Formats: sequence, structure tokens, C-alpha cells
Amino acid sequence: MPSDQPGGERAPGPIRSEPGSLLEHVPVAVLGLDAAGRVRYWGPGAQDLFGYPAATALARPAAALFPEPPDGPGPAERLVERALALGYWRGRVPVRHRDGTVFDCGFRVFPVTGAADAAEGTVVIALASRGEELDRVKTNLAFLDALFETCPIGLVMLDEDLRYVHLNQALADMDGVPVAGHLGRDTSEIMITADGGEFRRMLRAVADEGRPLVGVLVGMRTPGRPDVDQVRSVSLFPLSGAAGTRPGVGGLLVDVTDRERALLEATAARRRLALLDRAGARIGTTLDVDTTARELVDVVMPEFCDGSVVEMVEWTYPSEAFDPALPLITRRIASGTVLPPPAAELLAALDRVTYPPGSSIHRMLSTGRPLCVRVDEEFAARTVGNRDLARQLLDSGVGSVLIAPLIARGHVQGITVFGRSAARPAFTGPDLGLARELASRAALCLDNARLYSRVQDISLTLQRALLPTAPDAPAYVSAAHRYLPASRATEVGGDWYDVIALPDGRVALVVGDVMGHGVPAAASMGRLRITARALARHSPGPEGLLAELDAAVQDSGTELATCLYVLYDPRTGLARIASAGHLPLLVRHPDGTVETLGQALGVPLGVGGVPFRSAPAELPDGAVLALYTDGLVEARGQDIDAGLDALRAELARAAGPLEREADRILEALLPDGATDDTVLLLARIHRAPGGGRQAPDDPHPHQDQDPHPHED
Repeated sequence: MPSDQPGGERAPGPIRSEPGSLLEHVPVAVLGLDAAGRVRYWGPGAQDLFGYPAATALARPAAALFPEPPDGPGPAERLVERALALGYWRGRVPVRHRDGTVFDCGFRVFPVTGAADAAEGTVVIALASRGEELDRVKTNLAFLDALFETCPIGLVMLDEDLRYVHLNQALADMDGVPVAGHLGRDTSEIMITADGGEFRRMLRAVADEGRPLVGVLVGMRTPGRPDVDQVRSVSLFPLSGAAGTRPGVGGLLVDVTDRERALLEATAARRRLALLDRAGARIGTTLDVDTTARELVDVVMPEFCDGSVVEMVEWTYPSEAFDPALPLITRRIASGTVLPPPAAELLAALDRVTYPPGSSIHRMLSTGRPLCVRVDEEFAARTVGNRDLARQLLDSGVGSVLIAPLIARGHVQGITVFGRSAARPAFTGPDLGLARELASRAALCLDNARLYSRVQDISLTLQRALLPTAPDAPAYVSAAHRYLPASRATEVGGDWYDVIALPDGRVALVVGDVMGHGVPAAASMGRLRITARALARHSPGPEGLLAELDAAVQDSGTELATCLYVLYDPRTGLARIASAGHLPLLVRHPDGTVETLGQALGVPLGVGGVPFRSAPAELPDGAVLALYTDGLVEARGQDIDAGLDALRAELARAAGPLEREADRILEALLPDGATDDTVLLLARIHRAPGGGRQAPDDPHPHQDQDPHPHED
């Protein structure tokens, strides 16, 4: 125990209570009395309280510390007696300062056995404080307790990290969250604002810079009342941390929602605008109908509604007009909800929905404007044809729905329905306007996606019709071909291929790519393929064929095209290769090595004014030729040389049947599917038995005998 001792030794200092405790705000004197009432211990606080230094007080009677009693034992003896008799006693006793002044003092006394040597016996420890200091603290505590219990104004104390440390019930009621549900949580979790973080910055400035704020109006929502906009008058002040208390922010909050209705409406308007901004950024990111519908459902939950569906009307013909006297059939393409079961099961129960005449859907489409309806028995009976589904709707917890038409370019595309639980406020007039804007934006995106899908289908149908379904099967050449159209997110291109059996026994292998996408590219591809097939039967050689195709491209107005043409003679094993800016031919030799041919030949078709050249090559019996388009070897973020190396590696393993090898190569190079049109043509060549070897430059080898094909 720190105290002054006989002999002049001084203890380290006065008693220090735990930081933040009440005793830290009240000076405490510590002294020890023996059974005879003499002072045995004298702390620094006792010197401050009574005015006597330790040398004067120690080992002397404590009677000098108290006024003289009229009769009987003095106060010091009575304190010792009560401590020894009761074990602990507290009370008020007048004391006298060294200067003679008398004041009231509060005492706590208790015995300590063995605190001194054995001869001294038991010592009574006394803790003493000025009575007015104790009264001040008690008064402040009583006032604070009454303030926190009865004050109708929200009171809060935050720590330096802006987390709740203390608050009153009035603030908890305003937030709709219990007091215990606040403690330790960040203010941003309870006071949810739509001001871009301005309120948070004000709080931070009070905590960091000590700048108080008085009467600032803040619009907010709380997790206890997520659908209720509130306006509060907020006053904030720094907690200085004096005497070791925790620093932070104190605050007073008053709900002035009714008084500040204009600010509340402005806050709600900002929320609606923010939702529209998010909708503009997140709806229509792709030209896919289902994805666009899903984006609309996702963007409105849970802020605007608790559940939503998007349905497209199944018109008998595109220009059909809405007839309110007929049932309306829709196809549900997206749905979602944050409500508990059975809400999710109800939304997923139907793919096709039939609305009977007289339904709320018919009422909405008759006016072309959004409609808000309360979900009750009448609504369920009129709108939901199935009795079981009607009962599920009533049991789902949905209290109101807002129905909006999806109208684009003057035609009804479908409907969207937003639902709110019965625990939330029903939709309001401004909500109808917001739904109209959301539906209008979504309808245009959906119609664009629908038109794009239609053009995609036309392009793909045209391209498939123009490509060979069963190319020629010439003698001594077996072939496997694959065409993968682009994904729905990318327009169909102009890739093409062909295998042409020529009258003199030779075989032409051709692959090409028209620049551009869509119907024009598919149509240009068809013209080039038909032209190439006709020219191959009459052209004197590959150079002449490419020259004719170049002229055809210029005449048709096609931008550019590439082409690789291989003319193979099975009687000699000789081939001539001509390229118009196309990727090179890859040849797998029977020993597994892969050779690249034709990589430096020609410019694309349509450039004009540049003669085409061809290169000769002698191909071994059993070699596999690979002709392909860039969709197979080009990928975003990958150099084309890496794609070519990967194709060479896969081709080196192509020793089995070509159909199986074609599938294996595509799976290895395009594991996630094609992002651009892709053609792969594999051809295994054989020599005709008894054939001779012709000079490579001779484009017209003799036909020595009838060819007989080898089995692949």
C-alpha cells in the first residue's frame, strides 16, 4: 500500500483508481489507524485533504483530525470501533483541516490484519473524501440516469471509431433497434443515408478535428424501419477524453420528419434517381433477352420491392393488337424474390401464364399505364386462374403489387410485376412513375435484344444453308469438317469451307473468311463459296481462281475476305497451295511432325492490283492437312502465335479417325465454346496406287488409271 512511513521514506504516490472510474474524479485520502487511534499510515491524499505532512501525522493520535467531541469517545475511536465490530462501515463525519476549517467528509473504514508487524496487530484503513465532491458526483450521476431514462431526445455516445458505446431508449425507439443491438456496431450500419457519405464525413470531422455541429438536418433510414424515410436534427460534439476517459463523439438526435417533409421527399427522390441510374448501367449489358430480364429483376430488389417477375407476351403474330376480351398468354423469362417460402416456389411454378379477361393485367394493358393493386381474395381470384396458386399467393406475404407494361416502339412486348410484403408500405404515386421509367428502359433493351436475336437466327440459318452439309467425298482423300457459329453475344460471321472433287481426279480443299458479321457477311460467304466451286472445275490453277474471286469481291462490294486454296493430285502426291491473306496450311506427316505451308502467300481478296502466287509441295501418303479460320486460334488476351502453337501440338497427336480427332482438337482449343465463327477442316490424303511423280510446276498431271480410295 503506497503511504508515507516513519523514517522519512516516501511512497511512490497517491492511490490511482482504474482509468474511467468514478473515484478518478474524486480526490481520495488513504490513512491507517491502530486500535489506540494513532495514525499508522499516511498517504499523499491524506496530506492534501487534512493539510498535515507525514512527519507530523504519523504515530500521533488521530484525534487532531476531528473537532473535539463534547463527551465520550472521539470520532477516531468510533471509526476504529465500528470497523473492528462491523468489518466495514461507511458514513459522514466532520473533520478539521490543519488551518482550523471544519468540513464534512465521507469515510469508508475496514480492518486489515497483519498489515503491520505482529506487535502492532490490526490496522483500520480509512478512505476519506470531501462530502461536497461526493455529493457533486452523486448529483451528476442521478441527473445523467434520469436524463437517459426519461429524455425524449435521442442521446448517443460513440467511440473514436464511430461505434456505439452508449445510447438511450428514445434513440433505440427512433431506430427501431434495441439498445443492445446498437452496442459495438458502426453508425453506418444503423444510420443509413443517401447523401454520398456526407454525414459520415461530418461524424469523422467531429471525432478527428473536434469541430462540433449543431442542428444539422440529415435524411436517413434504419434497419429497424427500412421502408421509412426519416429526417433528424443532429447535434454532435467531441468527447475530450479528459482524466483518461475514452475519446469519441457525443450526440443529440431529434426526429423532425413531419417538420421537414420537403427534405424527406427530396431524399426519396434522390433514391429513385439513384435507382434509375443503376438501372441504366446494369440493364441491357448484353443483347440477350433472358439476361436483360434477369438484370431488371436484380436491380429492383430489395430497395424497390421484395419480388419481381418479367414476362413476354406470346402474340399469335408480331403485329397482333391487345384484345381485352381474350385471355393473355405470357412466357415468364425472369423472376426473383427476397421473401421466405413459399414466395420463391410460387414465382418458379409457371413458365407460361394465362391471364383471364378482367384480370388486373388486362386493366393495366387497356390503359398502357402502371397499376398498383392490393393483394386480396378478389385480386387472386381475378388474376390467378389456378386455385392452388391463388392460395399460395395469399399465403406468400405479398401485400401489394405494381404492374407495368413493357412497351417499345409502340408495341406491347410483355409485362413486369413488382411485389412488396405486407410489412412494407404500399406503392405510392411516385413509385408508379419510377416503375414506368424502369419498364420503359427495360422494354427498349428487351426489344433490341429480341430484334438482335431474330437477325442472329436469320444469319445463322442463311449461313448453314449456304455451307455444304455433305462435301464431296473424292477418291484418296477422306475429310472431317466442323463449323461452330459464334455465341449469342457475337454476330454470325462469314466463315466457309469446301471439299471439291475435280473431273481429272484431283481434289480442291478450300477455306475462307469474309470480314464482317451478320446477314451481309453470310450472303457474301455464300457467293464466294459458290463462285469458288464453279471456278475450281474450270480454272487453270490456284492463282487464276484467287484472281477471279478477288474480282468477284470487288464487284459485290464486299469489304475484304481471306481464302486458302489447296489443289492436290493423288496420282503424284503433289499439291499447289495459294493463299489470299489466310492463315497457313498445317500438314501432319505420318511420323507426327507438323509442317507449316503457305504462310507468306498473297493479300486478302478485295485489295486488287496484286497478283496471286502459289507454292508447290510434295505431300507424303497418309499426311493430314488442317485448314481452319481465325476463330480456332485467336482469343482475347492471347497472341495468335500461341494459338497456332497449340493447334500444331494437338495436330501432332491426330493419328486416329478424323471425326474423333476434329472433336478432340475443338474441345482442347475451345473448352468454353466459340466466341467467333470457327471452321476446322481435316483431310487425310493418300496416293493412288501405281501413280507417277509429276514435276511440281505442271498443273495438269495425266490420268494414268482409275483411282481407288483408301480406307481412313
